[in-house]
Amino acid sequence: LKVQDKPIFKRIVIAIDPAVTSKDTSDETGIVAVGLGFDDHIYPLEDKSGIYTPTDWCKEAVMLYRKYKADRIVGEVNNGGDLIETVLRTVDKNVPYTGVHATRDKLTRAEPVAALYEQGKAHHVGTLLELEYEMTTWEAKKGDKSPNRIDALVWAAAELLPEMGKKKSASISILSSI
Repeated sequence: LKVQDKPIFKRIVIAIDPAVTSKDTSDETGIVAVGLGFDDHIYPLEDKSGIYTPTDWCKEAVMLYRKYKADRIVGEVNNGGDLIETVLRTVDKNVPYTGVHATRDKLTRAEPVAALYEQGKAHHVGTLLELEYEMTTWEAKKGDKSPNRIDALVWAAAELLPEMGKKKSASISILSSI
């Protein structure tokens, strides 16, 4: 994975792959900030994934939104439905938000993003060790821990490059609200 200096971005989004519990055994909530450069490459900027309560992961996402002056927050609604938007509105009622719904498995959704890396069109800004570890070790085997950082990255890329999902598969259907 090639580490880049921070370029100037057309857009920046914050993506959330939520967990709805915060026990020690819970999945992590994937939270990433990703920019789209003027070269139409994606640039993961920061990974704030972890085990949080829903209120805390919304606070983390809003903090990243403000830090990077992002355009919007994107969140997967499969696990929890209206939970993200409902809790997000208690943290900041004015943050632009788009809910996304997964219609295919995580591996299939990740393939177009993996292709961006293979084509040299995705570059990490700085060091994102936990994201990079998940990206280089997840094998999509039954029983593997859920790749929440990867999934958040996929949703960010789908928001930034909507044509990406249409080329490879119809795995992404987007529900929008502001």
